[in-house]
Amino acid sequence: MKINVTDRAGNQRVLECTPGDRLMEVLLALDLVEATCGGECSCATCQVYVADGWIDRLPAQGAFEAELLDELLNARSTSRLACQIALSEDMDGLTVTVAQHE
Repeated sequence: MKINVTDRAGNQRVLECTPGDRLMEVLLALDLVEATCGGECSCATCQVYVADGWIDRLPAQGAFEAELLDELLNARSTSRLACQIALSEDMDGLTVTVAQHE
């Protein structure tokens, strides 16, 4: 499957990934996010903005994710933490933008 990613410099990339991967792991492998907490949903350094049309297709945010995002100054209504997105086949074509540093 493929996902579309715009990095912090504005470069667009199409990334190959496997269903079951966490989005954070895919982005971290290319140094596109820091993921300081290693995917434990405690640092928000893997924040992404999900493209319109995709945000409602993702699983709902958990309480910890929603709380972390609520504390960020650069969070948007389409913000998600990549560590909380397990990729599945129905997410083929997912489009995200890596959020700027907080």
